[in-house]
Amino acid sequence: MSKPEAALHAQSLDIASLQTAYREGRLTPLDVVDEVLRRTAEDPNCVWITRLSDDAIRRYAQALAGRDPASLPLYGIPFAIKDNIDLAGVPTTAACREFAYTPQASAFVVQRLIEAGAIPIGKTNLDQFATGLNGTRSPWGACRNAFNPDYISGGSSSGSAVAVAKGYVSFALGTDTAGSGRVPAAFNNLVGHKPTLGWLSTTGVVPACRSLDTVSVFALTADDAEAVTGVAAAFDADDCFAREPEGHGFDFGSASRFRVGVPPSEQLAFFGNDEARRLFGEAIARIESLGGEVVEVDLQSFIDTAKLLYDGPWVAERYAAIREFFDANPAVPLPVIREIIGGARRWSAADAYTFGYRLKAAKRQCDAIWERIDCVLTPTAGTIYTIAEMLADPIRLNANLGTYTNFMNLLDYAATAVPVGFQSDGLPFGVTLFSCAHQDGPLLRLAARMQRALGAQLGATGLPMPGAFENPLLPSGQVRVAVCGAHMSGLPLNTQLTSRAARLVADVMSAPEYRLVALPGGPPFRPGMIRVGEGGGSVQMEVWEMPAREFGSFVAGIPAPLGIGVVKLADGSSVQGFVCEAFAADGAEDITGYGGWRAYLAAR
Repeated sequence: MSKPEAALHAQSLDIASLQTAYREGRLTPLDVVDEVLRRTAEDPNCVWITRLSDDAIRRYAQALAGRDPASLPLYGIPFAIKDNIDLAGVPTTAACREFAYTPQASAFVVQRLIEAGAIPIGKTNLDQFATGLNGTRSPWGACRNAFNPDYISGGSSSGSAVAVAKGYVSFALGTDTAGSGRVPAAFNNLVGHKPTLGWLSTTGVVPACRSLDTVSVFALTADDAEAVTGVAAAFDADDCFAREPEGHGFDFGSASRFRVGVPPSEQLAFFGNDEARRLFGEAIARIESLGGEVVEVDLQSFIDTAKLLYDGPWVAERYAAIREFFDANPAVPLPVIREIIGGARRWSAADAYTFGYRLKAAKRQCDAIWERIDCVLTPTAGTIYTIAEMLADPIRLNANLGTYTNFMNLLDYAATAVPVGFQSDGLPFGVTLFSCAHQDGPLLRLAARMQRALGAQLGATGLPMPGAFENPLLPSGQVRVAVCGAHMSGLPLNTQLTSRAARLVADVMSAPEYRLVALPGGPPFRPGMIRVGEGGGSVQMEVWEMPAREFGSFVAGIPAPLGIGVVKLADGSSVQGFVCEAFAADGAEDITGYGGWRAYLAAR
């Protein structure tokens, strides 16, 4: 084997590494495609339902010829697609041959990825009709764990996870209704991101529970997952459940201090797996080392909500999704799938309303948690089972796998599964970070920090973590504003910030270019900060961050001669902040020498 061949065989498919190789001219998309074809020539783990032909894959790569690698965010990046998501000209089976159809158009999200330069490799195995969290419920065979083929891969997005973990593709699309985009990630040492509901279009996706479904992303790193989510998240007017991606709130993922909720030990279920319990304890210690202030939170309301998914009328949505096919072919679905979906007929419309009321009440109770914390850390799954164990007890053990995942979409939360280590038997263990809707960016950035702190390998490839890379971050919905007077912490007007969900970011000093004057009138008493050419000083300030949607009403309440302008800070950076019109200095007391409003008040 030549050195170039050996290097290609050892090439990591994480997006950062491929982008670097493309920019430096060391690889072309055709080179990568040929290596992917070599790696996927055999399928011992039952990953694929349909792998595209060699010629079809090469045509996608050839379409990128002559393009600047920097011109497309996913230039030459190979990916896999769960086989309940459409790819034009390739059968969609949902793991049921009799159900299969061949779409003329790709799913909305698939088309966006292809237009961004990504190369589809094939359609992956899944639990039939996306019903299951274990990966054994498929006529194409039980998908096998990337680390130990005797163990389950997790599901229902089984093949998608294993394809990424084995280094066949850079990322893969799954779907997630009850945990299908997170449990397989945990079992295969991957990041699995379940976006905010509606962020990723489900046009061209075979529904499971349509009101709760979301397309999910499996990736080797959290950076990769954020890059893919950023491309895929676009509003689709043809999807009635689509919603515009809002900017995130407080970016706890990048903050030096943040608050993370952790369930009390008596609410944690590891189903006899002491190794999982140990690794979860280590994950708590790691997140504390990153600045997390651990706050114990009662998870019982979340656990109770999770039970509504399969012990309530939402399972009837699975029947509604394939009702015509199911009624015409009752013997075709696998027995366990037939039992789950067929049992949905017992629920009435009145039941749906009754349980809907229960969910509304549960969400009100669960959402109260966000007043005290920024995110929650739980195991992704309490334990893992062998394929033999799962086949012997498919309903009960599958339910165990959903303990920490089934409530997520019911409550409209975003969640990211992230690897945190290995059991002594070599099987991976993962945790999940979750927060309220639209907090996808902070979750992924915190997951990235956890991955880098662990220094773990990528999937099952044995390759090390790459360095962090610059990718377009998911949008922030926050505005920062510097305050210098009555709006500071503990002072009379601070509630105008806190009532708008603002948070204190930092104590700062302005550049030494400002006069501070005590304005007449009050209470409340206020200072004015005026930029001057000479004779100025530095002023103590606080920088606060608030949702952009609240900023307009905040500014509207600021009386003349004060306003919001650009304030230069001592470190040379600039921020929006309180400024004052120069005429207000006439006759006002100059208090610049105090260095700030608090010091002036203390002196008075």
